[in-house]
Amino acid sequence: MSTQRTGWFRPLWRSATGKFGLIVVTIVVLTALVSLFWTPFPAELANVDDRWLGPGWPHILGTDNGGRDMLTHIMLGARTTVVVAVGAAVISTIIGIALACLATLTTRLMREAMATLIDVLLAFPVLIIAAMLASIAGQSLWVVVFAVGIGFGVNMARVTRPELRRVLSSDYVLAGKAAGLTTTQNVLRHVLPNIAPVYIVQLSWSMGVAVLAEAGLSYIGFGASANDPSWGRLLAETQAFINIHPLAVIWPGLAISLTVLALNLLGDKLRETTDPTLSRRMVKSMPAPMPTVTA
Repeated sequence: MSTQRTGWFRPLWRSATGKFGLIVVTIVVLTALVSLFWTPFPAELANVDDRWLGPGWPHILGTDNGGRDMLTHIMLGARTTVVVAVGAAVISTIIGIALACLATLTTRLMREAMATLIDVLLAFPVLIIAAMLASIAGQSLWVVVFAVGIGFGVNMARVTRPELRRVLSSDYVLAGKAAGLTTTQNVLRHVLPNIAPVYIVQLSWSMGVAVLAEAGLSYIGFGASANDPSWGRLLAETQAFINIHPLAVIWPGLAISLTVLALNLLGDKLRETTDPTLSRRMVKSMPAPMPTVTA
């Protein structure tokens, strides 16, 4: 791998918070992938004789009130978390970039209409959108993905629009126009790469909040269906027994908290390593290397 391709990775790996975020996110993704082929026990296996077992062998994280293996359901819940985070990120990116471009690059009437539409859509929280979609399409994992994607896509458009306007009035974009580039060419060549740092932070934040939103929606009954394992549903099913077996609540809560924290830290460090202005500040703040003295 060339030095240029690893230019963003090395500063990220040298940072403690960046390394933590990258390791945790990698573990969650690998856990989700492994759960497609292998889990310690079948998901539907329940043995009342094994209820509330503590951590040990063969149930490494213990069991719940139905005698189900906690590690198995944590692994299956990671799959749902990855699907929601990635699916919501893709949908929010498409909606956010499209709305921001329409609110910036079109005619004045269209820009004002799109700005008003964004303000109106921001009044609908993710919970309301999820409830509306669930009443139409029924309760499912994809309802959660679309609800979170739509909700955060509008928010991404609100944050991206002023950055897009600032970049459009910059010298290099005006120079591109003078050189004969079309609007589409200018957007692809100059605009999108320069709003990428802001976009990366918003995307990582949206993925972290999407994990929280899925857990919250599943907790109150608007989330994934009963056939889709979820950390939020696992938390809801075991929270009534926190006084009897607190570990059954701690495991899914810990998984949710670590994943959200890792996504936020990873997004912050990625912004620092990809934003050229921040990179220059970091270089200036670093102590100058000691001169090498040779005899």
